[in-house]
Amino acid sequence: MNVHPAKHNPDTRSDAAAHPRALTHPEIKAIVIGIMLTMFLGALDQTIVATALPTIGRRFNNLNDLSWVVTAYLLTGTASTPLYGKLSDIYGRRVVMLTAIGIFVVGSVACAMAASMTELILARALQGLGGGGLMALAQTIIADIVTPRERGRYQGYIGAVFAISSVGGPVLGGFLTEHLDWSFIFWINLPLGLVALGMTSSVLKLVPYVPRKHRLDIIGAGLMITASVALLLALSWGGRHYDWISLPIGALLLTSAVLWGLFAWRLVSTTEPFLPLTVLGNPVVRCAALAGACNMGTLVGMTIFIPLYFEVVQHLSASQSGMGLIPLMSATVVFSTITGRLMMHMEHYKRVSLVGLSIAIFALVPLAIWPGSMPITLVLVLLTVVGAGLGTVFPVSTVCLQNAVARSQMGVATGAANFFRALFSALIVAVLGAIVLGGLGGVTGMSVEMLARAASATELSFAFRFVFLACALVLTFGMAFLISMEERPLKGPTPPSEGSVAPTAPATPIPDEWGIGKTPRTHN
Repeated sequence: MNVHPAKHNPDTRSDAAAHPRALTHPEIKAIVIGIMLTMFLGALDQTIVATALPTIGRRFNNLNDLSWVVTAYLLTGTASTPLYGKLSDIYGRRVVMLTAIGIFVVGSVACAMAASMTELILARALQGLGGGGLMALAQTIIADIVTPRERGRYQGYIGAVFAISSVGGPVLGGFLTEHLDWSFIFWINLPLGLVALGMTSSVLKLVPYVPRKHRLDIIGAGLMITASVALLLALSWGGRHYDWISLPIGALLLTSAVLWGLFAWRLVSTTEPFLPLTVLGNPVVRCAALAGACNMGTLVGMTIFIPLYFEVVQHLSASQSGMGLIPLMSATVVFSTITGRLMMHMEHYKRVSLVGLSIAIFALVPLAIWPGSMPITLVLVLLTVVGAGLGTVFPVSTVCLQNAVARSQMGVATGAANFFRALFSALIVAVLGAIVLGGLGGVTGMSVEMLARAASATELSFAFRFVFLACALVLTFGMAFLISMEERPLKGPTPPSEGSVAPTAPATPIPDEWGIGKTPRTHN
């Protein structure tokens, strides 16, 4: 008797693959809690460092290279994000997630033990290599275990992680730096990382894994990473270390353009490119990724410059400026959660985002018109409205993108979307910084904060007027992409009642791209 029919009988194997065991709610909850901790690691590290930077500069007697502590993490994290998506499609989510956490923890220990600014910068680059995969893989894993129709409800958890890290990171960083030592902002990642490793190593065994034979396009990955690094270097150095119109910045931008051209040529010339043309050519993926990138870039830019606005224009203290972010971030999380749940029950789910984004754009207009004369209470109300509008876009853009691709391309599509979000965030932060610097005289070699302290109230109000206008303009572009995005029915247990099954909206509970005809494994 054959005791392993699934291994030897193709029909039996196909039948078993077509009906994999559904995860229970406690199992899904355990997976989500585990990956939320890994997301928190990456999100917290981007905010906890800010308050410790002056102390680190004094400790190593090097203020000139201080910005590289942030830039090094941003460069490697942004460039490696789509690489993790591709690797997870090939080798499985669990092994790649554990690898990313391990690299992040090792990088954190190296940062804490750094004896010079150069060592710290190199360690931060290593830490970014691990951090780049945490968020993208977390979203991909949620896509693995929950159908698109039900997935929106979990996007609020991702927003909650960002909100807690954005508000709590600077507070925690300041406390550890003031009362213990700056190195503890990195040492804290060791216990958190070990707990994340333990939790995810266990719960991710429950995530179905379909082995796929792929070739990793090393040349394409290298071209994309180097092109991204050259562009981010130009954005990081422009207006700070060099004038925007200068030979170094021009050379970096030209180098990036050439490398992006070579990357585009690689996409059409190789049989299995790093970013498949079927993904990049999908109009839903393209519009959803760009809409989400505009939304995320605006949110990140506001979280960086709003505290500065509070401090230098509204004359709040540093701690009050940090607390002023709570309405913006809280509204983003709350309305992201609400929108995600509404998507489960609405046929025209885009309408919520379009209304929310319209209101957010209009709320930025009075901030741009009266940035220096508006009462702080009204400013906080308007920021709450802006946050609510931003929150309605995140679940729609993420779920629609994942709904439009086959499961075999889920990792690379989600990784590409997160890459564009990170790249747009860096671009928008650089543009907003250039606006503030230009409004305060355009002097290079000094931080925005140093220039702001030396400027008059009129100059400051004038500069931040264009900051709010720029945010409104970026959100307008995001709305245009959202309007252009096709509103496809979401896959899931409650699809349209028609009996026909379309590739983009299958009527079966587990569509083909979710594993039919392949043997899923429950661990990897």
